[in-house]
Amino acid sequence: MTSPVTIVTGASSGIGAATAQLLARKGHAVALLARDEAALRDVAATLPAGTPQLVRPCDVTAPQQVAEAVAAVVEELGTPFGLVNAAGVCVPSPLPQTSTADWDTTLAVNLTGTFLMCQAVAPHMCASSEVGSIVNFGSEAGSIGMPHYSAYCASKAGVLGLTRALAAELAPAVRVNALCPGPVDTPMLRSEFALTGDVDKAYRAEVDRVPLRAIATAAEVADAAVWLLHAGGATGTALALDGGTTVACYGAAPHQH
Repeated sequence: MTSPVTIVTGASSGIGAATAQLLARKGHAVALLARDEAALRDVAATLPAGTPQLVRPCDVTAPQQVAEAVAAVVEELGTPFGLVNAAGVCVPSPLPQTSTADWDTTLAVNLTGTFLMCQAVAPHMCASSEVGSIVNFGSEAGSIGMPHYSAYCASKAGVLGLTRALAAELAPAVRVNALCPGPVDTPMLRSEFALTGDVDKAYRAEVDRVPLRAIATAAEVADAAVWLLHAGGATGTALALDGGTTVACYGAAPHQH
């Protein structure tokens, strides 16, 4: 039986790395894409022995690199069944201090990069006899307003719109869904906390914001991503994995019980 081929962007760390590792454990052939080749190879070394894999340095904001990476996946591993768009950046800042460079970078990686990967992979999936599956990474920030996160919120709201449009356009050949985490304990989140000058205090404040009083792990998000990748009846959906942040007022109330 041929292993299903799945591409994971942002696979060098955090959620992307955890997703690639879980997919490999579940028998997928995995293409790991990110800008940092050394970090990608470190992740690849953790995959189960014998896992069909491809390590490919790729900047998802560069159309030519994306096209060449997808072509390499098709040539070396076969037609992709899945695509997990986990590459992302976040540069929080108050509106007056948000530079156009930071705005452009955030939109380029989070939204344009997702678009370019979908655009490159979709024709191969549509030509296959098997139904393909794409999981884009949204966020709680795509559904609620978060002070100092204007660029990030805009980019993730865009991902949700893109996901719905592609779900309608690519059906029935490809399912397209979005996974929308709340805070996740990753290097990216820790770097945001570091900007406050007190990582531990920022972490505790973030936990207090979440109704379930917990910050998700990358492994928990990977579980949801892989489930959504195989959720046969789902397309155009946005699955929240946010501990309740999008169903409560910003800044959850203290426990009442």
